[in-house]
Amino acid sequence: MNRGATLVVALLVATSAVTMAAAAGATTTTTATGSSTTTQSDAYAGAHVAFDVQGDAIANYSVDGEQAFSSVAVQSQSEADADAGLDASTGLEAATDLSGAGLSLATQTQASAEIQADSGATLSAHDNQHGTLVVESGDEAQYVEADLGASAEAREDGDRVVVETGDREGAFLVVGDGEVTVADGNVTADLGENATLAFRSYDEGERDEQASYEESLITEGNAAVEVTADHRDGETVSDAVTYGQETSAEAATTANGTVEMTIDRTTHEGTVVLTTVSEEAVGSLENLSVTVDGEAAVEASSKSDLEGAIGSDESRYMVAQDTQAEGQATVYVAVNHFSERTATIDGASAQDESTDESDGSEIESDDEGSTDEESADGSAENETTDGSDDSVSGFGAGAAALALLTGVGARVRR
Repeated sequence: MNRGATLVVALLVATSAVTMAAAAGATTTTTATGSSTTTQSDAYAGAHVAFDVQGDAIANYSVDGEQAFSSVAVQSQSEADADAGLDASTGLEAATDLSGAGLSLATQTQASAEIQADSGATLSAHDNQHGTLVVESGDEAQYVEADLGASAEAREDGDRVVVETGDREGAFLVVGDGEVTVADGNVTADLGENATLAFRSYDEGERDEQASYEESLITEGNAAVEVTADHRDGETVSDAVTYGQETSAEAATTANGTVEMTIDRTTHEGTVVLTTVSEEAVGSLENLSVTVDGEAAVEASSKSDLEGAIGSDESRYMVAQDTQAEGQATVYVAVNHFSERTATIDGASAQDESTDESDGSEIESDDEGSTDEESADGSAENETTDGSDDSVSGFGAGAAALALLTGVGARVRR
């Protein structure tokens, strides 16, 4: 029987002490999916991403074997302008031929690496299918310069910059106060305080309508977290990327195959969590269900319906089957607001729960094949999408009829 694992998402607004306690609790139940450890290494090589840290720049940043950048440098705007003898109005001109701040590879895990810059910026590389690279400016405005690899080309695309490298295409996105552009054939960015620059790479043909929608959610500040859970070499590897410095997130995998994500958000405002899971990681993509605080989230019928959950009285979700990557799905979970909360994405079907004798379930099936719980609650009505123009590419009738299960109860402190 193909039973699904459970993806558990803990959504928190908490003090640093609570966050540390939550992280410590996750560590005791986590398998070897990579908790952060300090390292003296100056290089990183993962399943998708590889690069070197060479003094004042990230060198030879490659995604799936294709070099996107020969170097990436960052420097505070005050230092760069002073070095160039320029005033603050110069803007992106000072980011050309940038003398980068010193960099050090601070921590690395099986799925990510974090680099600290002497200028106060933080850079993080994520070993997921997008080869995501994130630069956070911190408390001081920063310039960023990315020199392209030998076979890479860059072009401006509205408020984004697209980088093409052989069989891959990537996009630079800015979250917060800042801009990104192409200068002298390379990519430069001007980031204000507490702004974020992110690069996401796609295999040929994958930067489609769905990818564009996700990029818009990120740049508009409506999606602050992206989580991946994938199966590699016999184990599930999970990772969390944050877009926006008011949010931090951690992802881990427990011994029973549950993927857990803890989010610490300093604002009460809700957000969309972009979650990409493989079938091997969650067991089944046909019977996913979503709960928030033990209550079933409502399946959204369109993109506007999904985003409308933020600030409302209910959380909502949508599921997209990835047509480019077989055995993979993206779950958009719109959490309406933040307090101390728990959400789940469950790949186990109700039939699995009621018939598997090994799980010790107390729900018994009657002669008609329904459960006592179903008899008490009644069967849920199927929802249908409205076919509106803002539906997400890849959503079908199967996703609209997903069963909603209340899998985990949570104590809520508001």
